[in-house]
Amino acid sequence: MTATGNGGGGFLRPLVMSGPAGDGGTPGRGFERGDWVVLPDQSLGALVHARPPEVTGSQWNTAIRTRYDFVACDRRTGRPVFAVELSDPDTTGTGRSGGAERADRMRTAVCDAVGLEVLRIVSPILRPAGVGRRIVEYLLDARSYATAVRDAVDPTDPLAEPAVGYRDIIGRLPDGRDGFVNDLGALARAAAVDAYVSRRLTDPILRGLYVHWVDGPAEGWGWVEVGEGRCLFERVLLWPHRFSCGVPPERLAEDLAAVAIGERLRSADPVPDDRAEVARRFTELGRRRAELVGGFAFDHLSFG
Repeated sequence: MTATGNGGGGFLRPLVMSGPAGDGGTPGRGFERGDWVVLPDQSLGALVHARPPEVTGSQWNTAIRTRYDFVACDRRTGRPVFAVELSDPDTTGTGRSGGAERADRMRTAVCDAVGLEVLRIVSPILRPAGVGRRIVEYLLDARSYATAVRDAVDPTDPLAEPAVGYRDIIGRLPDGRDGFVNDLGALARAAAVDAYVSRRLTDPILRGLYVHWVDGPAEGWGWVEVGEGRCLFERVLLWPHRFSCGVPPERLAEDLAAVAIGERLRSADPVPDDRAEVARRFTELGRRRAELVGGFAFDHLSFG
């Protein structure tokens, strides 16, 4: 995309597609979906035409080097609305190292000043060139749906029926059953059944859980049983900043963990995880329930 001005005095540059829409996983090429235009691999510095006065020089110099895997723009105006970053997990669990936290604060200061929403997805498996485009398309569709139902419901009408959430819509699935048609992990759940039929798994069910840390990320888990004390386990953290697509972040995190499991099942011979280690992490998660929004709702699960 190329800049076309200063957005009528705003700090975000309106952008236009500089070439034909194509595969969003290909660097330098974007794609269109509904009222959106999306371009991969953009720096924050390329999105902002000038340093906002409330942003310090240090914050600015650090933040503008940030690269986002996808930037979604309003198709009518070209204005960037939100950015998505898919990154590897930190070695410090749900927290961030001191240097990373400082850099986060600097980026946040700039994004706040210019009005850019950001969603960071932390996973060792989910990569921009793999499932990145599918994830972004899901976010766009969910967000468009949330906007449509919000505009259709009169908030002053006490008798108005609350709209069904995007993730909660039930319809006919490809296999003929009724179920959640907007389950981002549906393909992975089907892959788990296929892997069970082919005896790669000992259980066809892809299980999961989610939590939301106080003043921290949403966290989702997904796992399938391999047998003999082994499983395939994935954990995804979501750090939304000003971002919402109408799907609760903790539920989205769980679905993304399912997507990550699906990516591992695509491998001919995925390396399994130690089930005892997952059980230890599960126990530790339960012990930290006081640090979780709404506590811990998964005591009924067992890794014993």
